[in-house]
Amino acid sequence: MPAHPTLQPLLDAITALPAAPTEAQRLFHGRGGAFPGCEPWALDAYPPVFLLTSYQPATDDDLATIQSALAARWAELAPGEPLNLVFQHRDEVRATTQLLCGSVPDPHVVTAQGARFKVHLMRAMNHGLFLDMAEGRRWVREHVTRAVATRPGFKVLNLFAYTCAFSVVALQAGAAKVVNVDMAAGALNTGKQNHQLNGLTQGASFLPHDIFSSWGKIGREGPYDLIVLDPPTYQKGSFVAEKDYARLVRRLPGLLTPGGHALLCLNSPKLGPGFLHDLVAAEAPDLVFQGRLPNPAAFVDDEPERALKVLVYSSPSG
Repeated sequence: MPAHPTLQPLLDAITALPAAPTEAQRLFHGRGGAFPGCEPWALDAYPPVFLLTSYQPATDDDLATIQSALAARWAELAPGEPLNLVFQHRDEVRATTQLLCGSVPDPHVVTAQGARFKVHLMRAMNHGLFLDMAEGRRWVREHVTRAVATRPGFKVLNLFAYTCAFSVVALQAGAAKVVNVDMAAGALNTGKQNHQLNGLTQGASFLPHDIFSSWGKIGREGPYDLIVLDPPTYQKGSFVAEKDYARLVRRLPGLLTPGGHALLCLNSPKLGPGFLHDLVAAEAPDLVFQGRLPNPAAFVDDEPERALKVLVYSSPSG
């Protein structure tokens, strides 16, 4: 029986897998609109587990078809190895997760760009590592590596730090200090474990605080050579981008060193890069736009303004 037409691009991507994945990565991205009719589907690798996600209800037949295709390709790529497959159905406010076959390691540690991170696939909507931010982490690693040659004592502020992936790569690249701030103490605890996984025993601090009530403490730890802002688009009771992002941007000039950089991130299909440009022009007009980072190739999107935005700004050199 032929596959449901909306599944065919996903099945083709599975058939075309060149090798068993060794790093955490997206394998198929339907949400970008590049595969008409397949928009609800995404397939990720968190070795040794595959994560299949649908943003619409999925039928048992669809799941069986995808699982069968993946099992057949896996048997070719890793003969004798079990297929581990998790399925998550999610909408804007909740997620339902089930193990379709195999098992999930506990603890589950994956590798990405030479760093190790703890992830959790069987609970919550977020899994501990944002795969779409791979180029942001790469930029931080390369920027810090270059900068520390002329800026000893390089200091980073990581706002909305989540599980502190930016902190890990910054310290690996030679940063002297990273201040991680997030009101979710559980996420920061995972961040501490991520530092331990990578042998990073000093240089990082973890502040489980509401950023907007902690500017005094954050300021006393600065100024900073690099500030990363990666807030949620909408988190009830704590952050709404349209209302609250401006409150972040207006603090940047007072927190950055002369010639320091800021990485402004926004993952909202409703707000384009112009939203951030307008905020900077209004709240921190002396900052200079340096460019927008590309998203990972796997996250192809036919409307780039809807995709993840990662913009680099710098402060005047003084």
